[in-house]
Amino acid sequence: MVERKYLTYNQVHKLCQSAAPKILDEFKPNLMIAIGGGGYVPARILRSFLKTPGSPNIPIQAIGLSLYEQLSEEGPEEEIGTKVTRTQWLDFTSLSNTNLIGKNILIVDEVDDTRTTLQYAVQELSKDVQLQAEKLDGNPPKTNFFIFVLHNKDKSKRGKLPEEMIKEGRYLAAETVGDVWCCYPWEAIDIDEHDQLAAAGEAAAQKNSTNGTNH
Repeated sequence: MVERKYLTYNQVHKLCQSAAPKILDEFKPNLMIAIGGGGYVPARILRSFLKTPGSPNIPIQAIGLSLYEQLSEEGPEEEIGTKVTRTQWLDFTSLSNTNLIGKNILIVDEVDDTRTTLQYAVQELSKDVQLQAEKLDGNPPKTNFFIFVLHNKDKSKRGKLPEEMIKEGRYLAAETVGDVWCCYPWEAIDIDEHDQLAAAGEAAAQKNSTNGTNH
């Protein structure tokens, strides 16, 4: 059976809050792109912590990418698919803030599992930047992509991110976990039961930590 890690909204909120100073200092984003559906909530929470006095809120755009396939109705786990499906993308014809040229763009998702979805997002958004740049005269300013995830699973990855992105520290996970199934509150059917399971999991983790310290 797959080990599950239940998280409350409070825990997610604090993970975003703890990551915000580093994002502000090092990434300085002026556009967020949330990968749906897991990236929507953390992106919105982050925006509150990334707001600076006298500056407007950082706009959030959304893209829809699907990699998981439903495995069973007995639990929250889903089977990892082999192909990324694009269900929603940026509309470059109607909104001025979908101009990507010269921006620091923070891509937000909830979990980095196989890294396949993140690889697809960076690759396809980079293609969009190239197409926009080709329509401009001269040398357009550089667009920088950054990534924030709530959880990075410490496991072998199928997907790859640009080498310079990793070397330059343009990837940030609020927390690194083992190969567990992260159960987020926005996926819950019964939120009370979900929070009870999260509390039980946290208590068990603290007990194990204490027992390990005493040995």
